[in-house]
Amino acid sequence: MARIAGVDLPRTKRVDIALRYIFGIGPTRADEVIAKAQVNPATRVKDLTEAEVSKLRTIVDRDFKVEGDLRREIALNIKRLQEIGAYRGFRHRRNLPVRGQRTRTNARTKRGSRRTVAGRKRSKAKK
Repeated sequence: MARIAGVDLPRTKRVDIALRYIFGIGPTRADEVIAKAQVNPATRVKDLTEAEVSKLRTIVDRDFKVEGDLRREIALNIKRLQEIGAYRGFRHRRNLPVRGQRTRTNARTKRGSRRTVAGRKRSKAKK
């Protein structure tokens, strides 16, 4: 079993897909790691030799910030924005969209389901 950056890679997947299971490694970085390690991307994880696994492990550990370190850095960045009173920090604190999206409609995942009362009419104003 290949274990890289504290993550067990799925044995039946191709190496280029399996590396994406590591937080902080997407398609582009996975291709970059494979090119540096000179591993065939079509190889299944179960077919990798121990030498290839160790090459992949050293490249990921040396060149990229992944998993716990990356999560910690992101959390600290958000905390810093909140502490300095930045608008983005305020939006994070209120659990609202941070990057300028509209919230009058949409933004349901961030704002939650807002129930409206359908068919309700305003009461007549007394004269």
